Amino acid sequence: MFIRDKRAIEPVEWGNGLSYRMVVENDRMGFTVCHTVVRAGTKSKLEYSRHLEACYCVSGSGRVETADGSVGEDIRPGMLYALDRHDAHFLIADPVGDMVLISVFNPPLRGDERHDLGADGFSHY
Repeated sequence: MFIRDKRAIEPVEWGNGLSYRMVVENDRMGFTVCHTVVRAGTKSKLEYSRHLEACYCVSGSGRVETADGSVGEDIRPGMLYALDRHDAHFLIADPVGDMVLISVFNPPLRGDERHDLGADGFSHY
């Protein structure tokens, strides 16, 4: 067993916010758990070609949209969205305040991954 306190973890600047990688690959749990802060007013083009991801919103609000913009859903506290097909997507935080998500990745992240949001196409790890 292990116990971690977010206050003791150095956050990773993932591109449009901070990610506190609470459980990572070296923990040998088979998944990653992150406390993810998405900065207010940001729009991120994301795609995880090697990971599936589920995100549970604990505070703030925003929107997740498909890559072509044809399907979008508002996200608010108590809602979860899952990228079960390595979906390219836009993650959009409302301008009023940061959105905070609990993100789970499978397979696990190493823990140092960062997005290149200025790259052509969708950023991925």
